[in-house]
Amino acid sequence: MKTIGIFPASGGLGTSTYRQLLALVPKDNVILISRHPHKVPRNYTQAGVRTREASYETAPSDLEKVFAGIDVLFLISYPSHVKDYRIKVQLPAIDAARRAGVKHVFYSSLAFAGERDSTRSVAEVMQAHLATEGHLRHLAETAPGFTYTVIREGIYSESTPIYTSFFDPHFPDATLVGNEILVPHDGKGKGVAWVKRDELGEASAKLIAQYSSAPESFQYVNQVLLLTGNKEWSLEATVKVLGEVAGKDLKIREIPVHEWVRLPQVKGYFKNEEDARTWATAWEAIRQGATAPVTGDLEEILGRKPEEFDVTLRGGTRATTEQ
Repeated sequence: MKTIGIFPASGGLGTSTYRQLLALVPKDNVILISRHPHKVPRNYTQAGVRTREASYETAPSDLEKVFAGIDVLFLISYPSHVKDYRIKVQLPAIDAARRAGVKHVFYSSLAFAGERDSTRSVAEVMQAHLATEGHLRHLAETAPGFTYTVIREGIYSESTPIYTSFFDPHFPDATLVGNEILVPHDGKGKGVAWVKRDELGEASAKLIAQYSSAPESFQYVNQVLLLTGNKEWSLEATVKVLGEVAGKDLKIREIPVHEWVRLPQVKGYFKNEEDARTWATAWEAIRQGATAPVTGDLEEILGRKPEEFDVTLRGGTRATTEQ
């Protein structure tokens, strides 16, 4: 069994993945790396899980030491949609892992580029992912013994607030204008194949466990996986479900980007208009179908159909702006 590292072992996806991974592999084969390792539950560390302290802001030379002794690394993307800074910290982290002797990197990319073989997207949020995927391909071609698996994680069912001007069905009056959700999209056309975050964590854990126990038979070496829900939902249909959960008859009203960036809740989240404008490229990507493809990858890995978007929302799941 290979030694597995998860970096950063925090946040929704990281926590979900390591929690489910620890049920599949020996706990003393897992190293959880995070900015605050003391936050790892004591029952895990008492059972043999090791922790190390580091973050994306850690110097690459120090990251190399942190990654020492790890065979398989799950690299979870830096939590920002801004291209330049993500690239600045992610590519050196991968290089540090390779120098430290990591043989295989699983990378948590994003399902915002259409079909799994696509290497283009107009969404700012996808640009650093595409650059990181390209870097992994280059290393696999030029560094003997180094391999990777890109996991394009689908758009979380729980992340609807960032696509609906921060509407939360559990606090429905906080952002509504009448019964309208104001976004730079009319709600029609291509949509999103929403997927439950915890099922992405489960699938990621299963992939890591499969490779770590039998790398020679792992079928996704130097491949891209596209993990999606089993149905595409237009934004109009998405808002209808949100309205049913909230007990309101909701509608989308399309507004220009320059108006959207000035909405109070948008300004409050992004802090400045430039970041909001770059995020708004996501709306054009959705129009072009970047989040619409549905694949059977997640169902195959889970061994069951993924939970439907409306079931997840009606189950009282907590909303998040994380992705």
